[in-house]
Amino acid sequence: MEPLVDARVLLGKDLVVLYESVQEFIVAVDDAGEILGCGALHVFWEDLGEIRSLTVAPDKKNLGIGHSLIEELEREARQLGLTRLFCLSFEVDFFQSHGFSVHDDETVDPAVYAELVRSPDEGVAEFLDLARVKPNTLGNSRLFKKLA
Repeated sequence: MEPLVDARVLLGKDLVVLYESVQEFIVAVDDAGEILGCGALHVFWEDLGEIRSLTVAPDKKNLGIGHSLIEELEREARQLGLTRLFCLSFEVDFFQSHGFSVHDDETVDPAVYAELVRSPDEGVAEFLDLARVKPNTLGNSRLFKKLA
């Protein structure tokens, strides 16, 4: 993740935050144990989750690793009963090729919004499009997918 954080493609996360969310991550490794990529599924609400920190090692791109990661994260989302996924990304073409659509108007009902706004999680703040996260998200696209 570090090269993409340095390039400002992914939001940086403190090590403590990564450890707190380690159970959300899946990691792709080769036979030698080299990390090829990773991604996380974070549940926001009973029907809504976010694909986070999806990345593939720069020298391992275009080998289907990202595709495999997103398929597994979607499988986990369905298993949890989620019906919608959100991501905030510069990689619009990649996510659109996996059924996501760009939407700036995706909302939750007011009662759910009132609960979500209490979350200290930055991903939730991004989803809600709160002003305090604007400097970190300028240029990213908000993408959504309805799961079958």
